Amino acid sequence: MGTSRRTQVFWIAGAILIIAYAIVPVLWIVSLSFKEGDDITNNAFLPTVWSWENYRTVFASDLFTTALRNSVGMALIATTISVVLATLAAYAVSRLNFPGKRLVLGVALAITVFPVIAIATPLFNLWRTLGLYDTWLGLIIPYLSYSLPLSVYVLAAFFREIPWEMEQAAQVDGATSWQAFRRVIVPLAAPGVFTAAILTFFAVWNDFVFGITLTSSEAARPVPAALAFFQGASQFSQPTAPIAAAAVVVTIPVVILVLLFQRKIVAGLTNGAVKG
Repeated sequence: MGTSRRTQVFWIAGAILIIAYAIVPVLWIVSLSFKEGDDITNNAFLPTVWSWENYRTVFASDLFTTALRNSVGMALIATTISVVLATLAAYAVSRLNFPGKRLVLGVALAITVFPVIAIATPLFNLWRTLGLYDTWLGLIIPYLSYSLPLSVYVLAAFFREIPWEMEQAAQVDGATSWQAFRRVIVPLAAPGVFTAAILTFFAVWNDFVFGITLTSSEAARPVPAALAFFQGASQFSQPTAPIAAAAVVVTIPVVILVLLFQRKIVAGLTNGAVKG
């Protein structure tokens, strides 16, 4: 009993340390976003006077608002296209038998771990030649190149867990292959689809390398890259606190999505990993 009690205390203490390690930097950024003046450099965790001035500075900046619009638009477009194509491709990979099937999944997994920085310079030169540099399309294409393989891999694992007999039963009842896929298979795979969508959205929303390499103006620059060019209220002030406020604003959509869809995300990750 004593050993069991010590083990339990050990795991609880470890969990508390991990949670503190993860959440303290976030709380520090939030606190910093409400500081101004000498509070920024006084090393105190909480501000002496809470102020919304940094948030007003952020939203008064065309650099940030334009970048925020770019990030939202490109993330939604890339996520929609990626999920639709990945759903169709993963269904084919999981249901059809064809030569090189395992190779397709292996290549998809390899692409997800390929370093982004390795193709940034070649893409820069290619996009300048094709006229895609500093455009939404010039960023959405590489976003799809990296998000599609991961989405296909996740959804293929999830589709394999759905009994083939359910689709056959729908076809016996008069449904076409497309109707069975759309009305039976896709609803059953909803947790996996949500997981793929959230992972894609996060990847696009947090991108910095492509955003800083393939853009040169506010026309298509996403928020993470735009923050590197952010300035304070004047050219003589450090933008530390406004950048913290911008980081908080950018993090809010991610937190909301996780809170709303956490059950579906967990279900998609765990069910897709279970072999029947």
